[in-house]
This record gives sequence, C-alpha cells and structure tokens, in this order.
Amino acid sequence: MDFQTAEKNLSPQLKPRWEALLARFRQMESAAIAFSGGVDSGLLCAAAYRALGERMLAVTVRSPVEGLEDVDSAHALAGQVGFPLRVLDYDDLSNPEFASNSPERCYICKLVRFRKLGELAAEEGFVTLVEGSNADDLSDYRPGRRAVAETGAASPLLELGFGKEEIRILSKAMGLSVWDRPSAPCLATRFPYGSPVTHEGLRQVADGERYLHNLGFRVVRVRHHDNLARLEVAPEEIERLASLREQVTAHFKALGFNYVAVDLVGYRLGSLNEVLK
Repeated sequence: MDFQTAEKNLSPQLKPRWEALLARFRQMESAAIAFSGGVDSGLLCAAAYRALGERMLAVTVRSPVEGLEDVDSAHALAGQVGFPLRVLDYDDLSNPEFASNSPERCYICKLVRFRKLGELAAEEGFVTLVEGSNADDLSDYRPGRRAVAETGAASPLLELGFGKEEIRILSKAMGLSVWDRPSAPCLATRFPYGSPVTHEGLRQVADGERYLHNLGFRVVRVRHHDNLARLEVAPEEIERLASLREQVTAHFKALGFNYVAVDLVGYRLGSLNEVLK
C-alpha cells in the first residue's frame, strides 16, 4: 500500500485524525492487534503498520461463532496493506460458560480471547494488546468492556473519540478494502440470552444469513429462537423480504426451523439486548 499517496489525499479534517491515531501507536513499543476482519480493527491494523512497521502483528481468531468471510476479509486487507497476520483457531463453544449464553457471554468470550492473544503477544515479544472498540459502542450493552479493562488492552479508537461514521470515512479515504463492510458481530449474538449456543444453531444462522445476502439484502440478522427464525433486514427492505416470503420460508424450513417471522421494526443494533433494559 502506498501510504504517502493516500495521506496526501486526506482532507484537512481527516488528516489530523489519522495523525492522532499514528501518534497513539508511536507511543507503543510494539503492538498485537485483535483483528476481526472488520472496519474498526482494520483501520487500527493499517495505522499500526504505518506507525510501527514489523513491530506490529494482527491476530484473527477463527471460530465457529465467526463467519467464514471474516477470515477472508482479514487476509484481503493484510494483503492490500502488507501487515503481518496470524490466524488463531479457537472453538468458543468448548467453554461451557460461553455456550450457556448468559448476559455475560460477551465478557466471558473477550476475557478468554484476550488472554489467549495476550499469551501469544508475550511469547512473540509484542508489548501492547490493542482492540477495536469505538465511541459508539458506549451506547449499547457491552459487557466485553470489562474484559478489556481486566486484560489491560488498549482501545485507541475509543480513547481518541472515533465513532463508526468517522472510522468508515477515514478508512475509505485511505482506500482500505474493509471501509464499507457491514458490522458483523459474532453469530452467538443471534441467540436470546439463556438459549444455549450450539454448533447446529450456528450453522443454521450462518446459512440463513448467507442466503439473505445472496438475495441482495445487505444488512441482515437471523435471530435464533429455537424452532423460530426471526429475520431482521433494513426497514426499507422489509416489504421486499415479505414479497419473497414463499421462497424464504421454504429455505429456512429446509434449515430446520418450523416457523419464520419478519421483524417489522427491522434491523437495529443489539435487538436482543432490549429485554435487559
């Protein structure tokens, strides 16, 4: 990636924000970045590589709760920018606390993962563990923030006040391949709290969301309510989804669901957290 050319094309508004991110990484001796394959941690990886060069390492966890496209996206950005990437295999469902799916699931997940990433970083001489929370994450229920604090991971985007929109705008201006990638939290977030997360359920969710994406729906969520699939798409796309009800219903019944419902409110962040409020 030609950083110098991309930086020259940054607007007067974006240039100081990019420089602030670089300055934050230059305060670190070295860094291991928890890279999900998405835009937030993708911007961090690019900035860390620009600031630290080979003194940074991106680490992507490959797990049944992550979409297959996450690892593909991580490899694509690493190839584009040139930073080193390590893929770490881990099955979150091997942890009964995680699989039981309490409201603390995200905390349990991040605590285990950040400890594993921290061990890897220490073994290979990377001093600081970095993760991609941003300022908008403070508006939703995020128990994983406790794990960040307990493991001592740094959150540069949050520290510098970057919100999602600014992250996308800056990533687009820098030419990063992930700039418009939809938010893709782990597939366990599709299960209501208290409903166990299973490999079969994850397969149903992943297959169902892939099917809806192939139909042209950009932002989708398949919420897994045992034998019922509750489908969320953008509000302006609900009517089109309803018009395809026969083929969509047939597909989801073939996946093992008995009932298929369309959420009339449409996609919104953290809909399964609404029961906690």
